[in-house]
Amino acid sequence: MEKKKNIIWEFFASVKLALFTFFILAGTSIVGTVIPQNSPPAEYVKFYGQGGARMIQLLDFNDMYNSWWFLALLTAFSINLIVCSLERLPNVWRMVVQDNLATEPARLAKMTPRHELTVGLTMDEAAARVEQLMGKAGWKPRLRAAGDGLMFFSQKGAWVRLGVYVVHISILIIFAGAIIGSVFGYKASVYVPEAGGVTDRVFETGSTREIPLGFQVRCDRFDLSYYANGAPKEYRSDLTILDNGQEVLKKSIVVNDPLDYKGITFYQASYQAYDEYLVTIQNKVTGAQHTLRLAPGRQANWPEAGVIVGIVNYQPPNQFGEYRVKLWFSDNKGVPSQFWLNSGGSAAVERPEATYLVSAKQFFATGLQVAKDPGVWYVYIGCLLMLLGLLITFFLSHRRLWVYVSGVGGKTRILLAGSSNKNKVGFENTFEALAEEFKQIDTLNQAGNRHE
Repeated sequence: MEKKKNIIWEFFASVKLALFTFFILAGTSIVGTVIPQNSPPAEYVKFYGQGGARMIQLLDFNDMYNSWWFLALLTAFSINLIVCSLERLPNVWRMVVQDNLATEPARLAKMTPRHELTVGLTMDEAAARVEQLMGKAGWKPRLRAAGDGLMFFSQKGAWVRLGVYVVHISILIIFAGAIIGSVFGYKASVYVPEAGGVTDRVFETGSTREIPLGFQVRCDRFDLSYYANGAPKEYRSDLTILDNGQEVLKKSIVVNDPLDYKGITFYQASYQAYDEYLVTIQNKVTGAQHTLRLAPGRQANWPEAGVIVGIVNYQPPNQFGEYRVKLWFSDNKGVPSQFWLNSGGSAAVERPEATYLVSAKQFFATGLQVAKDPGVWYVYIGCLLMLLGLLITFFLSHRRLWVYVSGVGGKTRILLAGSSNKNKVGFENTFEALAEEFKQIDTLNQAGNRHE
């Protein structure tokens, strides 16, 4: 009586289910590519209207890759892949480990390619020559008595049949990485003012949820350069990581060259310009330096040096980022100095007791995109495994070779047969070359007798 299979097992072992979930995942991934992810609700209303935006929110298309139904599809596909693999693994494993010495000679006579010859040697002499020739050609044969003769078998690349399971495992690892990243990771953003602005938290994209970092990020400086046509060319932020109050990492980041710390990545994404300026003053005698943040029409002081600086006039930045500011400078000794500074320029201010080097730049806050994805290394490992599995599956083959030696009418009959699961033309060429070698068995025997 045939054992009844488990219905649930049969359902998940179905190739039809695998194809269905695969195409659904592919189709929804296209939707997730077309529809912007984690955009503000107003953006969806702007592009898709109230009804379309409501439908996108309802179906979680605005954050599709973290939605419950997309994760459920990934889980279903993973279970299906595991069950299908386990269902077929026993047969594949038998093909990998079986010695094939019990193969019937009648079956060999029907295989392609095959080659048959009769030699004037005893069966033991022929068997010795067969073993010699197979070993010389790189085939390590096993031997067993079979009927009235001897069966030799050797194979190469048996493990190649497991290549498809390497691909399956890689897919599961990639899915696991995606789920780990979705559940335990986040995407966020934050603006950090330059000249010492510090934050210890970021704001999740698409919501107002604050996420603590567990350390602090400080922006020491932000620089913006332009192309000749006035378009922004490069954003650069000098960042410092403070952990437990200690500076542990410094890096200048630009687009596509982020800063990584404790599994959190900070990308240069945008900037925010202020109608304020950073005025830097350096005493050329003592080397002391101080930076003040000033708005037009306001003044500030450097108490240690007794210096007061104010912006009395300015020309705001044009499309090329060029600006001019007029500064009022006093150290309470003599008549205050007034002078213009161009963008990126500096001026030496001569005072009765010292010379000061003064420069000014527009004040910015750097816009950082922040990502934590603890599953990303699983994805990388999975991709490398998939590449390895695909190379094995498509470019390597499992080659098998049988040689049956039997006595026929005082002579010895040698039957060669082989098979390959891929690259059959290449294997046939190898087989024919070996068959040509086998035609020399009589010659080998004669040469051996002369040598003795």
